[in-house]
Amino acid sequence: MAGMQADFDSIFQAIRADEQNEGFTRRGIDPLYAASATSRLAIIGQAPGRAAQETRTPWNDRSGDRLRDWLGIDRATFYDPSAVALLPMDFYYPGKGKSGDLPPRRGFAEKWHPVLLGMMPRRRLTVLVGSYATRRYLELPPSARLTDVVRNYAGYLPRFFPLIHPSPRNQLWMSRNPWFEADVLPRLRSEVASALRG
Repeated sequence: MAGMQADFDSIFQAIRADEQNEGFTRRGIDPLYAASATSRLAIIGQAPGRAAQETRTPWNDRSGDRLRDWLGIDRATFYDPSAVALLPMDFYYPGKGKSGDLPPRRGFAEKWHPVLLGMMPRRRLTVLVGSYATRRYLELPPSARLTDVVRNYAGYLPRFFPLIHPSPRNQLWMSRNPWFEADVLPRLRSEVASALRG
């Protein structure tokens, strides 16, 4: 296991040294993600928010509180990489856009995710949070509606569980789609608990 950790450390350093991330590294900003060889659950979101990057803690905001509630796990479990891997589509805060944070950079996840996920042989379930992760991993066409994908979550099990983003901005969506809380969340918590039991 010590050798595996050395490999994870070398990947971390390789991400820091990648010229694509030079601007961040020069400012002392490290990639923000968590993973280990024993992770049984992987959560793939979009990119760290500003609060997450400033505190060096992924999902360190109200969206994270809601996501942990949806998953049915506490903070200690969520932030334990021996159990849970947190791999956003970009490991750096992309900055602010006109209507929220900018999207993850193209090609970032395609470059680094396969390397890291390939080093997690015990992974049982991957939760895909939001449109960027869902479209990438489920290979969806541009016309696919995230609402329909989430409603049909069972068709992607046992490998993947697609979700909308837990942002408070999606409160209206939840009120219009009561099936999500009634049907999807109980199954999500069951699948997560099963994955974490190993």
